[in-house]
Formats: sequence, C-alpha cells, structure tokens
Amino acid sequence: MSKVLLAGVALLLTCAFASAEPLAPAELKTLLARIREKRSAAPQVQASFQEEKNIHLLNKPISSSGKVWFQAPNKFRREVMGNSPSVTVGDGQQLWIYYPNFKSAEHYSLGKRSPLDAGIAALTAGLNLENVESTYHLSASQKEKGYVLDLAPRNPSMKRFLQSFKVELNDSLQVERTEMRQPNGNRIVTVYSNETRAPIPSATFEFTPPAGTEITTPLGR
Repeated sequence: MSKVLLAGVALLLTCAFASAEPLAPAELKTLLARIREKRSAAPQVQASFQEEKNIHLLNKPISSSGKVWFQAPNKFRREVMGNSPSVTVGDGQQLWIYYPNFKSAEHYSLGKRSPLDAGIAALTAGLNLENVESTYHLSASQKEKGYVLDLAPRNPSMKRFLQSFKVELNDSLQVERTEMRQPNGNRIVTVYSNETRAPIPSATFEFTPPAGTEITTPLGR
C-alpha cells in the first residue's frame, strides 16, 4: 500500500513540474518589473515562517519556526521560536545574533564584502528581489497559481555559500516558499505565511544586548 501511495505522490509531483511553463525573456522582464513596482510601493515586509534544514552531516532534518521582518535595502530581523530560540538583527552595518537560552550574543560588522555579507544577501533574497538579475543568473516559470524563480549566484564569494536558490511566488507576488541549496550538500526549505506589508517600527531593526549577556565577536571588530 505504501508503494502505491509513494507512486501516486511521485506522479502528482511530476504533473506539477510538467505544468510549469518557462517564461520567455520578455515575460520575465515584465514579471520583474511587476515585482519591483510592488516592492517600491511597500519596501517592507513581515511574515511567519516554517523552516526545515537538511544538514549533510545529520540523519534527521532540523525544523524551526518563527517570524521575519525586512525593510529595503538591507534591514532585517529574524526570530526563531521553540526549544532553541534565537534573534538575528541586521541594519546593514552590523549584525547581532542573540541566544536567550545561553544569555550570549555574537556581534559582526557588515559592509566589508565578506562571506557574511554574501550569506545575509542570500538569506534575504527571497524577501528582497531588488535588482535580483544583477546578482543572480535568473530563469523563471509560471505555475498554476504563481511563479517560480530559479537563481544561481554570479558573485564568486556568494558561490562559496550558495549553490542555487528557488523562490516560489503566488499570484499576488508574495513569497510562499524558498529552497536554498549549498555547495556542501545542505538544503534549507522555508515556507512563508501571513505576509503583510504594513509599516514596521524602526526599533524593530535595533538590538541592545540584555544586561548580563556574554558578547563575542567571532570575526573580530
């Protein structure tokens, strides 16, 4: 019975991928223009997420959930809930990663064209998509209710962190799902929901370590 079920799932997936139609260059250009128009009208976004990380050294995937905020061009906040909570806050110049369970925080400097900057760019690519064609080799297809963007990094520094990145959008051009594949074999799938583009308070992208927090600077000051 399980073999029949698996075969049915495989058939459904095959049909789903077969129904996706590649966009011609002119159609892709039009789609990117629509995305830019939507983002420029509301350059901020917040959403809930469910994430699954398949780490090549682990037998089981790591699941997490939380909420993310992003404001163009480079401000973001990401809160992971559950047994291993964390808060990641970046304002384009500095990055904080706070671990409440351990009362510890990591502090990094941004804007130095380091692998960390490339990692942050990849992390926020699905929410940003600003001038995405200048950073990635890009192709797209149209599915039944939305679009799929396939991104491959152009920059050598980003290639060390990211092999490919897939972004699935609904008809309203909201991000529904992203899939990141890394050169070391890791795969990260993130599913977004409850997206809103309401204004975000500026304090959201600020972070002050709570009293008693142990602060480290892994990459130096």
